[in-house]
Amino acid sequence: MNKPDEPIRKVACPTCNTAVAWTTVNRWRPFCSERCKLIDLGQWATEKYRVPVVKTDSDEAAPE
Repeated sequence: MNKPDEPIRKVACPTCNTAVAWTTVNRWRPFCSERCKLIDLGQWATEKYRVPVVKTDSDEAAPE
C-alpha cells in the first residue's frame, strides 16, 4: 500500500491505455475494469497472444 507522502503510481491499462492507479484498492490492476481484464483473457484463450518457444539442443535430444 502507498505511504501517505508517496504519490500514487499510475500505469496504462494494457487493453485500452486508460491511466490506472496502481494501488491495492484497485481490484482489476493492471487493468482499468473487469471488461478490459476479460478482453485480455479472451485474447490469450483464442491464442491471439502467444509466448514464443525457442528450441534448444537439449529439447531435440530428449525422447518424446
